Amino acid sequence: MAAMNASHLVTVFGILGNIVSFIVYLAPLPTFYRIYRKKSTEGFQSIPYSVALFSAMLTLYYGFLKTNGGFMIITINSIGCAIETIYLIVYLIYASGRIRIFTIKLLIIFNVVAYGLIFVSTTFMIPKHSHRVNVVGWICAVFSVCVFAAPLSIMRLVIKTKSVEYMPFALSFCLTLSAVMWFFYGLLINDFFIASPNILGFIFGIAQMILYLLYKNTKKEVLPEFKLQEIPPNDVVEIRVAEGATANGNNNDVSAVV
Repeated sequence: MAAMNASHLVTVFGILGNIVSFIVYLAPLPTFYRIYRKKSTEGFQSIPYSVALFSAMLTLYYGFLKTNGGFMIITINSIGCAIETIYLIVYLIYASGRIRIFTIKLLIIFNVVAYGLIFVSTTFMIPKHSHRVNVVGWICAVFSVCVFAAPLSIMRLVIKTKSVEYMPFALSFCLTLSAVMWFFYGLLINDFFIASPNILGFIFGIAQMILYLLYKNTKKEVLPEFKLQEIPPNDVVEIRVAEGATANGNNNDVSAVV
């Protein structure tokens, strides 16, 4: 009976994690509608979406390697790969020549060369399957931790400007909720590589919401050179990367989703 209950909980947390992560993946839609409407990428950067695609690809690979509990990881990261690819295609269509070339180079570096090296090296240099799962799991976990730490720049900006304009509460809440779902999912399937990074994701998510509550009613002149851009999600273990402001004054934030 206990085993049955545990199995049900795995399914419940996996489905909830997929739902919340899917919502996070859709967060940049207003940005891309604006790009489509204005036929220009303006000051929006492509780095967050390239990183998000790389994260989804990497975690998708990890999901396929797993023999237990990989299905939920595969589903959301397959969706994530598709959504991020669409975002990047739209971006490339409306980007200026110089920015388009930069984005293509970025995709080659992250999504072709880096991912290809990881895939080929782990496939052919680590013949034992269990060792391969551990190596790829560690890569995913380290990458997730690095991205989860990225919101520190946004939190610093909120404290500096006394404005939460750069940190929407709804997005912080969804990212925190996603971290909770994937933490318990990883815990229930005994997957350290999924559970552990989401502890950090939860801590930073709570910290962001506390900051929001502290400064939401504060009237403070904000820095004109900064402007918030929606956060693209990433891969189910939540990864977050914040980009600095661009010349046109946009701040990009990337998130990891498993």
